[in-house]
Amino acid sequence: MELSLSNAYSLPFPQNDFLPLHKCSIPASFHTFSNKKLASKSNSLFRPLIWRQPHLVRLRAQSANESNASGDDDFIIEDVPHLTHFLPDLPSYPNPLKRSHAYAIVKKTFVSPEDMVAKDIIVQKDSPRGIHFRRAGPREKVFFTPEEVRACIVTCGGLCPGINTVIREIVCGLKNMYGVDDVLGIQGGYSGFYSKNTLNLTTKVVNDIHKRGGTFLQTSRGGHDTKKIVDNIQDRGINQVYIIGGDGTQKGAAAIYKEVEKRGIKVAVAGIPKTIDNDIAVIDKSFGFDTAVEEAQRAINAAHVEAESMENGVGIVKLMGRYSGFIAMLATLGNRDVDCCLIPESPFYLEGPGGVYEYVEEKLKENRHVLIVLAEGAGQEYVAQRMQAFQEKDASGNRLLSDVGLWLTQHIKDHFTDVRKLTVNMKYIDPTYMIRAIPSNASDNIYCTLLAQSAVHGAMAGFTGFTVGPVNSRQAYIPINRVTETTNTVNIAGRMWARLLASTNQPSFIHHCQTVRERVDKKTIDAINNMQINSI
Repeated sequence: MELSLSNAYSLPFPQNDFLPLHKCSIPASFHTFSNKKLASKSNSLFRPLIWRQPHLVRLRAQSANESNASGDDDFIIEDVPHLTHFLPDLPSYPNPLKRSHAYAIVKKTFVSPEDMVAKDIIVQKDSPRGIHFRRAGPREKVFFTPEEVRACIVTCGGLCPGINTVIREIVCGLKNMYGVDDVLGIQGGYSGFYSKNTLNLTTKVVNDIHKRGGTFLQTSRGGHDTKKIVDNIQDRGINQVYIIGGDGTQKGAAAIYKEVEKRGIKVAVAGIPKTIDNDIAVIDKSFGFDTAVEEAQRAINAAHVEAESMENGVGIVKLMGRYSGFIAMLATLGNRDVDCCLIPESPFYLEGPGGVYEYVEEKLKENRHVLIVLAEGAGQEYVAQRMQAFQEKDASGNRLLSDVGLWLTQHIKDHFTDVRKLTVNMKYIDPTYMIRAIPSNASDNIYCTLLAQSAVHGAMAGFTGFTVGPVNSRQAYIPINRVTETTNTVNIAGRMWARLLASTNQPSFIHHCQTVRERVDKKTIDAINNMQINSI
């Protein structure tokens, strides 16, 4: 096996995780490693490679009988930081889960340090093994004793179903699995670290909060002052920080970790990604998303009943989705009564051949009613042009959106009344805040439990500056920068969007309008032009 590294550092190795590498040849740039020590391990290296900042470990596996000329697969590990990177003398302790009655029947209580989660699982014969993340779960050694832990939990940004479940399961996980009694709740988002009092969270206090919507700790946007926050963490003696929030919140978590590392204090920073839009990169989905899709059915069904009960009824439902149309897409696929779905990723136009007006008129002639679902971020460029909207932003830096639902409703009504001389009955429903304010369903409750417990296991094991989430249905520890560097969006050249087009029979809009085509990159256009949908 050949091991190569970019930007090699001389770093200490945590004692709780080991990554054996057989028959290793170390490049000359690895001057910090001793060949004598490697030899003493019987051609095996029982130390992990964990980086101060996320680095890539490229491993090319090769059996003893294979020659160097054979094709080797790349095995890339995107690892997360560990407290021992800047506190090398930190002691470790046996994990108290060894004595837990809950885990007594588990054959393999602890996650192996060799366990990795593949980012991509669809491969071909000659594909490289690709990027992997460290598998989440309890480790054999921990770097905190229950008595020394003072943890805190903070929620930031907008609401979504399941926040209270995550809060509850962090508190219960720390207590029931590790015997931690001292957990604080930071009220009101990041600014609550230095402007508000805290709550003492016990299992009794959080016992039934999962049955409520919103966040038990309250939330806010903005208010992030890294130095003030870390000053407060030090003053309060906090050594584990659990941060629940979306893209901006996770960037704030990364800044807190870096400041903690700079000061050299023993504080584990764990992020739990939150967004109702399901637009977080790398992970399979965000918590609360399933609940949102399920709750959206009520609004869609109501709009359908209203539309089909009137002659020339047009029902329009606006769902959440600032930059990503996953809720609208999945809610449409789950409903089957929807005639047209409009999302930010798929440009559309109103007038002319193949436009929305023409399609709505066809459906009205065919069915005497039509049902449209659109994401809040769809068509914002048209709304901005015609309503002279400004590029204002909220406290989190998100662009304030104009109400595309009201805009589309009015334009469809005006077009058919004034141009086509046809009376239409418009029914517009905006369930946005009703959807995000409800408690999570059973599926999301289970998911939130996995997220919370994985975060607790990671922090107790000494990992820091990480976020947790499912990658191909396996919980993993992911470097924070990987989930904040890009936004997860619907692939309109992918099979899921093709399934939606086949379900609604709506036009893709892209083929018919040069203005729209100019907004979509050539690669996507080529993929759509060459796409053959053989299976739905």
